[in-house]
Amino acid sequence: MAKLKAKPALDELERRIGLIVSDRARLERALTHSSLRGGQAAHAGSSYERLEFLGDRVLGLVIAEKLFEMFPNASEGEMSLRLNTLVSAEACAEIADDIGLGEFIRHGGDVKKVKGEQTRNIRADVVESLIAAIYLGNGLDAARDFIHRFWGGKLGGAATVRRDPKTALQEWVHTRTTTVPRYETVTRTGPDHDPVFTVRAVIENVEPAEGTGRSKRLAEQEAAAAILLREGIWKDEN
Repeated sequence: MAKLKAKPALDELERRIGLIVSDRARLERALTHSSLRGGQAAHAGSSYERLEFLGDRVLGLVIAEKLFEMFPNASEGEMSLRLNTLVSAEACAEIADDIGLGEFIRHGGDVKKVKGEQTRNIRADVVESLIAAIYLGNGLDAARDFIHRFWGGKLGGAATVRRDPKTALQEWVHTRTTTVPRYETVTRTGPDHDPVFTVRAVIENVEPAEGTGRSKRLAEQEAAAAILLREGIWKDEN
């Protein structure tokens, strides 16, 4: 029977992030998925879920603070779009991959069945729980330094973000009809603390489109953007 490959030592993770996390037990918890049964993750307080909740808020604060500083002439709506891009599951999962965080996640057999978008969400969640572990153990300045270091290359890229797609879609619809776009919730999945919404944008005499997001607002924006791209109102920047 083949032996399971051992996880790298936490010293290696600290080397990669350039920081010694003061509370090792909390750091281990930040890397522990709830699928690990019978051990530290036997109850919710011993997996990363609570830390992920806090880390998400710390990340949002630090990124919002930095955007406020970098773009003094940007409107609230524009900064919100930049913020949503930078704290999205996609962005956080990319940071996890940059660090190689997947090598350190402790999990049970159940998580091996998880594929695609759900694996992305796990990597994103662990980045946020790591931020919380740094914040609680080393303070806000250390968490801010970590976020600036790993998100720094993305902050400038967020400058190309488009305006609010729901507003753009409504303006386009007004040139065609007196009705307004309607947004219908299709599904809501995931745990209460980290839901994923699928929303459908419906317009009279226009093919509907769907979007997903960690809030209804984000899902609505994605659905609106899908119509704008499909109808040629927006060009695909990729």
